[in-house]
Amino acid sequence: MERAWAESAHARLREASGRAGGARREVIEFLDAQDCCVSAQEIYDGLRENGTRVGVASVYRALDGLAQLGLVQRVELGDGITRFEPARPGGDHHHHLVCDECGKVEPFEDPMLESAIERVAVGHGYTVAAHDVVVHGACDDCRT
Repeated sequence: MERAWAESAHARLREASGRAGGARREVIEFLDAQDCCVSAQEIYDGLRENGTRVGVASVYRALDGLAQLGLVQRVELGDGITRFEPARPGGDHHHHLVCDECGKVEPFEDPMLESAIERVAVGHGYTVAAHDVVVHGACDDCRT
C-alpha cells in the first residue's frame, strides 16, 4: 500500500506532463518515505544530504505540480511554513500535534474524531470534502 502512492504519482505526472523524471521523481520518493508532513526546504535539504543534486526551485515546481494533480496536500500548521504530504489512495490521512515550544510535529489518527467531524458536518447540512485538525500545545520533552 505504501508504494501505491509513489507509483500512482509517477504515472499521473507522466500522463499530465509527458515526463516524471529528475526532481519530480526524487521529490515523490522522498515524500513517500516520510511519516508526516515536510516543508519544501526540508525536502531540499533531505535530498541534498542523500547526494541528490537538485535545486530548491525544482523542488517547489515539483510540489506545485503534485498539488495541482491532487497528489499532495498542503498542510498549514500556523507557523507560516507550508508543509506537504502525500494524498494517499483511499483518503487515509492523519492529523497533527504541534509543540509550540520546540516546533516538533507528530501525526495522530483517531477514528472517534473522524466520526465526530462527520456527525457535526451532517448535523449542519454539510458533506465533508476535506478536513485537517491541528492541535497546538507543549510536548512531553518541553513540559518537563
